[in-house]
Amino acid sequence: MDTTKVAAIVVAGGTGSRAAGGDADLPKQYRMLAGRPLLARTVGRLVDNPGIDRVLVVIGAGHDALYAEAMPDHPKLLAPVTGGGTRQESVLAGLEALRAIAPQRVLIHDAARPFITDRLLAGILSALDAVPGALPVTLVTDTIKRSHDGKTVGGTEDRTQLYAAQTPQGFRYDAILDAHRRAIVFSDGFTDDAAVAEWAGLPVALVEGETQNFKITLAADFARAERMLLGEQSMETRVGSGFDVHAFTAGDEVVLGGVRIPHEAALMGHSDADVVLHALADAIYGALAEGDIGRHFPPSDPQWKGAESAIFLAHAAGLLRQRGGRLVHCDVTILAEAPKIGPHADAIRTRIAEIAGIAASRVSIKATTMETLGFVGRREGIAALASATVEVPRQED
Repeated sequence: MDTTKVAAIVVAGGTGSRAAGGDADLPKQYRMLAGRPLLARTVGRLVDNPGIDRVLVVIGAGHDALYAEAMPDHPKLLAPVTGGGTRQESVLAGLEALRAIAPQRVLIHDAARPFITDRLLAGILSALDAVPGALPVTLVTDTIKRSHDGKTVGGTEDRTQLYAAQTPQGFRYDAILDAHRRAIVFSDGFTDDAAVAEWAGLPVALVEGETQNFKITLAADFARAERMLLGEQSMETRVGSGFDVHAFTAGDEVVLGGVRIPHEAALMGHSDADVVLHALADAIYGALAEGDIGRHFPPSDPQWKGAESAIFLAHAAGLLRQRGGRLVHCDVTILAEAPKIGPHADAIRTRIAEIAGIAASRVSIKATTMETLGFVGRREGIAALASATVEVPRQED
């Protein structure tokens, strides 16, 4: 039985035609933002939040290949669904798709807002204890003018009663599903989900939003977002290193970098004994001063017995993203007499990139033998050395 309490829907079905420039032939949610697709950055913030159990992306018709290329696998991530011709239709498709798990609460978020924070998410979810809907807003600080002809001023609005709406917007699942079902028959012109809730008579609480949680709409917004993510004046570069070794045991394949390679023996370990991913995860943990795999996934815990090491690397990369950082480059050297690594190096690079959520061009895989010296040379096991270069927000000591 699924015990999902909170699910998030990411609306990613548009084309983003106003965000021309760069790789503008792509819908904006699939354009690269500081080395990662915009959609992957937005979804990453949601799946990394401990208060969210499942994330569902609603994609546009014909975007299946773009989605598959942009989004790394994650245990919280559900299979995407295809939306409709309007935002309202797409949200309803997402809500209907969640019926199988029937969450208690749902967050509905724009794919083009990659700067959501755990503080904002906590505030929205907390508000749902008292009301069926919660809307993050920011104060309108500019004077707002009204014009009847687009040429001359026709009046001035009272900005003390005006707020700028953001996403994610939070709702009790059953209430917003019912509202959307009724509203789609009435109109598909609602521009956000709070408007649907208002129309249905559902109280919606205002929650303090965040100015950095802006929506990437124009080409200039990509440049602004790049500056925020890279933070040239506020970021620092760190390098971490990792090492792992496992002995051979009876078997017919080894797992290296998440790739299964036929061999006359297997590697022995508590998990799947993937020395490559173990060393790389430790390198990232080291760059963050977060200890090693054993600290986060104790070998004494039986739930990790036989676990895929992709879990460890994904966790390390997730910690990095939670800190507002990014993985710039990783370099791994595999020490093995056999099997031959060369034929599998590209597959290993691709798999590591998928797990860590980076481009394969940022992953280096090398291999060497030990010229028959030592335990590796005697074909008793395999070792791996890894380094990870990361950028994280600068910390003042």
